[in-house]
Amino acid sequence: MTQLTEDIRATLPERRPSPTAGGSRKGGTVAKLTRLDAKACEPGDVIEIMRRDHAVIVENVLSRGQSDAILAELAPFIAGTNPIDDDFVGKLTTRTGGLVARSATSREAIAHPLVLATAREFLAGYSKDFQLNLTQIMRILPGEKAQGLHRDRYLWSRSLPREIEPQFNCMWALTNFTDENGATRVLPGSHLWDWERELRQEDTIAAKMPAGSVLFYSGSIVHGGGANRSDTPRVGMSITYVLSWLRQEENQYLSCPPEVARNLSPELQALLGYTIGNGGLGYFSPLAPSQGHPDTLPPELAVGGSGGIVEQEPF
Repeated sequence: MTQLTEDIRATLPERRPSPTAGGSRKGGTVAKLTRLDAKACEPGDVIEIMRRDHAVIVENVLSRGQSDAILAELAPFIAGTNPIDDDFVGKLTTRTGGLVARSATSREAIAHPLVLATAREFLAGYSKDFQLNLTQIMRILPGEKAQGLHRDRYLWSRSLPREIEPQFNCMWALTNFTDENGATRVLPGSHLWDWERELRQEDTIAAKMPAGSVLFYSGSIVHGGGANRSDTPRVGMSITYVLSWLRQEENQYLSCPPEVARNLSPELQALLGYTIGNGGLGYFSPLAPSQGHPDTLPPELAVGGSGGIVEQEPF
């Protein structure tokens, strides 16, 4: 993790003045953060705003009972997680992963129909399919300072052309997100900005939302964890999805190994990566000699699935 954060920090833009052309600032203000109600919107409504702003809040997605169940199921793991001694990830922020294997209720958020339909449409132009990238409880403790502003896409370096959007991200509010307790700070429209443009905390918008809501944002949006000036922790659940031909940030095969994954739904297995990605990625060869079949097998077979031998798609 320390090396990872060093890699991220090394790719952050230098803080120096740069042109504002192409940005979302109009007349000295920043574009607003739009809100939708899950009870009154369709994936198409979310997609329309995501394509314009690359950030939107959707409320009333999870029930209070679902949010509380996720917290209860993960309580021992959260309690046992210490902060990392690193300024970028937050010296008063704890990060607990492996949620698919550890929390049955978190799977309802990970595979929520609204989330997957929106992610699939948003990323469709860059890959044949997508996969789960990261599952993490982010608990910002009282006294934490604001995180440095950044773009998540820099994990795959700036060599990835900016015309390719690699990520669809979800920050779920498991407790209420307020300006005082460290709500995620975002800059809607910043996917259009020059990468060398100066990033200022005072330009950001707090993603204030009640528990059960979710902030959707892309890997190209400037954002960061907020400062917690309250006396209680802010608990969010970060679930992110990535193009199937990119390396996952969280190693899902170790966080949720085959012996655990075989008890999950085929949909969740595929999201974890136990399927052929982008037409030809992710096959495996068994330990024992193959008997009467090709030696390159689809990963569904490793988790008890019925995936048959598939022909390699042409490049």
